[in-house]
Amino acid sequence: MASFVRAPRALEPPARVELSPQQRATVHMAASLLLDYPQEGRLAPLLEAVSAAAATLPPQVAGPLEDFVARAHHCGERALAEHYVETFDRRRRCCLYLTYYAVGDTRHRGAAILAFKQALSAAGYEMARDELPDYLPVVLELSARSDDEVAQALLSSHREGIEVLRSALSDIGSPYGLLIEAVSMTLPAIDPATAERIRALVAAGPPTETVGVTDTLPFPTTPIRHPVIHPLEQPLTQEVPS
Repeated sequence: MASFVRAPRALEPPARVELSPQQRATVHMAASLLLDYPQEGRLAPLLEAVSAAAATLPPQVAGPLEDFVARAHHCGERALAEHYVETFDRRRRCCLYLTYYAVGDTRHRGAAILAFKQALSAAGYEMARDELPDYLPVVLELSARSDDEVAQALLSSHREGIEVLRSALSDIGSPYGLLIEAVSMTLPAIDPATAERIRALVAAGPPTETVGVTDTLPFPTTPIRHPVIHPLEQPLTQEVPS
């Protein structure tokens, strides 16, 4: 007899793909652009740009990006926007704010967000839009623009949250899971300890109480001054003048 319920399942990590710094930046910028809310009138040119950029990538990581583009074209702008809201605004395990997976809606959230803001400043950037600095598209854009250890530390130290998001999106059949899959391929291999934390977080979901919450991981503070790799019409971050 079929069961009515089951526990959420963690996905096996995708194979890591060897990429040049430029290719990694391309994947991260593409995901940053497409993981943001699909604003009216902007989706079609973004999909066209990402499709063209995917042609420069190895097939393993280009495939998920191209599949997302195809599914987004099939859905259409309005349906995709409705799916975006239903997915990221109303599902606890489908959150694009990385600190939520580490500390949930607890008293530690403010300090965790502040750590992201300080890391952004240490990398030589500041927010260009009214958005929280732990928003995944922000961190991915920072990675694409800087290729600096600060951005890599932000992504690596919140790998559990990224994998929970990937599992949750895959579980509901969301096309946005394809973007997280592509990003996951660009990150370091998952060690056994991290894999166990991912399984536990997938099962339990983000924290709802402050008991047992650990401190935010430290981040590098070496400032960088790198040129923009992929300019945006409305960038999430901007470089701080020297």
